[in-house]
Amino acid sequence: MNENQTMSSGKNEKSKGLDIEARDLSVRPTKKQKELLDYIQSFIDEHGYSPSYREIMNGLQYTSVATVSLHVTNLIKRGHLRKRDHSARSLEVVQQGTRQSGVLLKTNGAKVGEEKWLVGKVEQFFKEVEAELTVEQRHIDNLYVLLGALRVLGFESAAQSFSTRLAPLKARLDQHTVAG
Repeated sequence: MNENQTMSSGKNEKSKGLDIEARDLSVRPTKKQKELLDYIQSFIDEHGYSPSYREIMNGLQYTSVATVSLHVTNLIKRGHLRKRDHSARSLEVVQQGTRQSGVLLKTNGAKVGEEKWLVGKVEQFFKEVEAELTVEQRHIDNLYVLLGALRVLGFESAAQSFSTRLAPLKARLDQHTVAG
């Protein structure tokens, strides 16, 4: 085999890999995969963050964490899940319509340390507003902006966990508005 044949076969292997990847993104999840996706989504809805692999294993009665890892990796490859790099509890279920022509949306690539810093700052703002005697509309507006920023940066689970804390603050604002 000469150099040109080697290079062209390498190109064919790469293009075949891309074809398989594009095809995988359009495939619906199997019944077992759908069960896993539903479990992850319901866990996120309930807790505001994604489950650990061990929690998935226990929740779905799998026999090992390796089995969970295999299924999660396949769902990521197929485009049904996404995971922030090197971040614990960072699984997100990709809803239909958030994939564009077979390509997963990418986050802006904030590093784990930057994410922790930002989430810490948002936590600080929430605590300050929660400690106020009266909540003003500008406080609520600022918190919505912060949650939007978390979502834009791809920190959906963090944004979800904070959004549950917004409802009581809005209720306090409404009480203050009615009383005043």
